[in-house]
Amino acid sequence: MTASGVEPFHVVFVCTGNICRSPMADVVFRWFADAAGLGDRVSSTSAGTGDWHVGERADQRTIDALDRRGYDGTRHRARQFTHADFAHNDLVVALDRSHERILRGWARTQADADKIALLMAFEQGARTLDVPDPYYAGQGMFDEVLVMIESGSRALFRQLEPAIRPALPRDGSPDREREFDAP
Repeated sequence: MTASGVEPFHVVFVCTGNICRSPMADVVFRWFADAAGLGDRVSSTSAGTGDWHVGERADQRTIDALDRRGYDGTRHRARQFTHADFAHNDLVVALDRSHERILRGWARTQADADKIALLMAFEQGARTLDVPDPYYAGQGMFDEVLVMIESGSRALFRQLEPAIRPALPRDGSPDREREFDAP
């Protein structure tokens, strides 16, 4: 339980090595939750399908791209997704369809499989469901990927926000629509 007495909604973002895309998604999603004053209602993390980078910081190009957009990615340490992540999370967000296939293969139950979603599937009209892997590309690709992740994370947060926002007081206060622009 949190200080507010409500268990937070748990989200894990998953990519290949957990040093590029999924750390970006975690940091950006966390920013949206904090900006909406709902940081205590959401718990997010990230993981990789592979174990190549366990314990490492995010790729320096990831940290640099995040920094240029006003985010801090320096605290990230890579880890591998485990079966326990299904039990500990309400939503498992894959960054591309290859991660989605791997995660569905690892799901032991239908309940586990039902938690899996693609980040870009939350964005209506997305040009693609796959966030491309920038690892073998230059810094410009990291910046492009971050813009995609911001868009997908914004759409995901907008969808989750009504479920995680505390009930409004019964004083007739109107609910205001929020517009979140990344930093």
